[in-house]
Formats: sequence, C-alpha cells, structure tokens
Amino acid sequence: MMNKIAESQKKTAELWKWSASDLARGIRTKEISSREAVISCLNRIEQVNPKLNAIVEVLTEEALKAADDADRAVSNGQALGPLHGVPVATKINTDQAGHVTTDGVPAFKNNMAKTDGAPIANLRKAGAVFIGRTNVPAFSLRWFSSNNLYGKTLNPWDSGRTPGGSSGGSASAVASGMVPIAHGNDLGGSIRYPAYASGIVGIRPTLGRVPNESGPPGASHLERSLSFQTMSVHGPLARNVADLRLALTSMSNDQPSDPFHSQVPFIGEPLEKPIKVGLLRDVGIAQSTVEVNQALDKAANYLRNAGYIVEEVELPLLAEAHKLWLLLVLEDLRDKKSEMEKLGGDEIGLCIQYYLEVGKEIWGETTLEKFKHGYTRRFTLMAKLQQFLQEYPLLLLPNSSEQAFKHNEDIESLDRHRRLLAAQWPMLSIPVLGFPAMSVPVSIDNGLPSGVQLLGRRFREDTILDAAEVIEAQTDTLTPIDPLFN
Repeated sequence: MMNKIAESQKKTAELWKWSASDLARGIRTKEISSREAVISCLNRIEQVNPKLNAIVEVLTEEALKAADDADRAVSNGQALGPLHGVPVATKINTDQAGHVTTDGVPAFKNNMAKTDGAPIANLRKAGAVFIGRTNVPAFSLRWFSSNNLYGKTLNPWDSGRTPGGSSGGSASAVASGMVPIAHGNDLGGSIRYPAYASGIVGIRPTLGRVPNESGPPGASHLERSLSFQTMSVHGPLARNVADLRLALTSMSNDQPSDPFHSQVPFIGEPLEKPIKVGLLRDVGIAQSTVEVNQALDKAANYLRNAGYIVEEVELPLLAEAHKLWLLLVLEDLRDKKSEMEKLGGDEIGLCIQYYLEVGKEIWGETTLEKFKHGYTRRFTLMAKLQQFLQEYPLLLLPNSSEQAFKHNEDIESLDRHRRLLAAQWPMLSIPVLGFPAMSVPVSIDNGLPSGVQLLGRRFREDTILDAAEVIEAQTDTLTPIDPLFN
C-alpha cells in the first residue's frame, strides 16, 4: 500500500514533465486533477525560475482557483475545451484581463488590461489555466530578452547565450519544464528564434490564422503600424509537435477584433505524394556554420526516410525579402526611436539606432517612393514564393546561420549588429511574405540546440506540422531540461 502511495506522489510531483496532450487527457479522464498539474508546474517554477527569470509574474492563487474550477467542470460533466485544465504561460506584451501589459517597459508597469487580447481569449476558451507571464525585451524588438523592468532571461542550456527574443521568456519556461505550452508572437523571428535557441518547437502561423491584437500595449500614440499589421502574428511554443498542433488549433478560433482573421479549415487537401521538399542552405547573405548545415542534412535525411523527396534549391527572392524587412519595418520604427529610447532604456535605443544605420547602408535615404515601391515589390515576391511552393510544397531552411547568440551581441558594435542581421535572414525574410514557418530541434552541438526551419503554403500549417513530426520521431528528446548552470 505504501509503495502505491509513494508511486502516486512521485507521479504527481513529476507532472511538470508531461506533455500538454497527456495532461489534458489525464485531467479529462480523472487520472489526474488540474490542481495537481498546476501545483507540479508551480513547484517547478519555484525551483528553476530564480535561475532563469523566464516568468516575471507568477499567478499562483489565480491558477489554483482556475484549476479547481476546471476540476469541478470535469466532475459535473460539462463540455471541456482541448486544453482544459492545462497550465499555460502568456507573454507580457499581450493583454490578459486583470494583469499589466508592460512589454518590458517601466513606463507601462501600471498598464492594467481590462479584457483578454484575442489570442489569450482563445486560449482561455480552450480551457487553459494561466500560470504566469513571460519576459520580453523592451518593446519586444530584440532577439535578447532583457529589459529595465524585469531584467534578463537566461537560456537553460547556457547562461551566456540568449534564449531568443522576443518570446525568450516563453521559450526558456517551456524548455525548462515550467509549462508545457507558452504563447508568443513573431514580427522578425520572435517565436521561431527563441524556439531554435532553446531547443523546442515554435510556429509562426499564416497571417490571419490566429486572431491578432488591435494594437500594442501602452499609449494610444503607439498604434499598430503598417508593418505590424501585415507581418506580426501570434502563435505557440511547446516541447513537442503534438502539443504545438493542439495549442495552434486552440488559438485559431474567430475573434471579431481582427479584420485580417480568416476561418480557414486547419486540415487541407492531402498533398500529392511523394511530397517534394526544397532544401535551401543560404541566399548569399551569410554563410552557415558547420552545425547549421549538419542539422539541415540530418533533417533532410529524416524526411527522405519517410518518403519525402528532398532536393537542394536556390531561392534568391528570400534575400530580397530580407532586404525589404530592413526597409518596411525599420521605417515604421524611425519616428518612434526617441520615445522608445526614453521609455525603454539605452539597450533598445542603441539596438534601434544600429537597425536604422544598417538599413541606411542598404537603402540610403528613405523616401516615400522607396517605401511605396517596397510594398509593391512585397506582393510580387509573395506571388513568386507561392508559385515556387506549387512544385515544392515545403521548404527546409536554417533558422539562423549560426547557433544562439551570446547575450547583447546586437549592441556590442555596429559591425556585430550588421552580422547578426545577416545571420537572421531566415527570421526576417519570412514575415515580409506572410507564409507559415516553424522551428524544429534536431540535435545538440557544442552544448547548444541545433535545428531547422520548415516553411509551407499559406494556411497549410498542417503540412508543416506533419513534416516536423517526421523529424521529431527520429530525433532524441531534448527537453525539458534542468538549467545547465548554477
């Protein structure tokens, strides 16, 4: 009898290791309770978050109350959502009712949200139990999750490396087992890069798949700019593809606040087989490291093992799209630089300064004609990529030309910033074009995660997830992990 009790206690204590899918099934069938799952994750947060600073607001009492409500709903035979009772973390730059939306900016520390933003509302409707709010860089505009309000988030693999940004807190929390699923958003890699740097999966859906916010946090004078309207999306991060699929479908329900949202079926027509995959190593902007190319080779072989045809391709339009990001997005930031520096601090100010200097090196003085032509050209490139994907429905490419950056490399010097922007061509080019893409871990090299990126046709996230599951099935499990430092 004592052995059974001990086994039960051990099982409950280790629920933080379970996948979201297993937690949801266990709660629904009464094998476990939502309260047990939440307590296990809260204990894990207490254990590792002081080392990582991934979750900047822990919602202990609120989460326990929500868990008890979830358990009562199960007992009462009520209808249950796909994430019913599952602990989830949300990003501090998106409204959650009753909590501040700071975006890592001290001036916004009292910016209390009265209602849920659209993606948060959908997660709540799916039954998620919100357990914490995750860290970001100031204004969510760097690949390094550090700010003057909450401090710096660390990568559980290496304290000297970034966990990515801007959803770095979400990635670090998922990778270290604080939560099985976390919410993120992506304008220039803010879901995909943290997932890559932290050894987990993260998907940037098609623009319109997940309903978006009407505007950024803070003052109304920082309303959502044109590039944010046309390139920024919300999506999930998780430790496995099944959980990512579960979270993405949960986040994709209709919300009237987003005029771009489209109720497109999540499962499309089967692709003609054998499915062809284009393998793209670089576009002439930055040479990939050995580790990056090895990850591409491994993923290509895994797909071939499953019957995919993988062929090396060239796709220069992504180089042009990368260049366009440095025009269209940075021009939107130009007139906000002084205010962002004033409100967000020196780090974000220096980062934006370097952004703009590199943009000027490429584009010269920006004019209205250049800006207008940039959006015209964007449409042409989108059409060309869509045509390419008729022959190759999937594209296999890097996340970055190198592994996770050292902390604050983007503000070390203009030269290093320039090199980082080049290394991140796979992060920046895709938002310009609006196609879905996801990061998939493959291996550990030099003590850091290595992985690949998969891109697919618009609103065909299902095909990307299917291919990612093939890679995952032939890859060793990387997370959750204990922080690999004291």
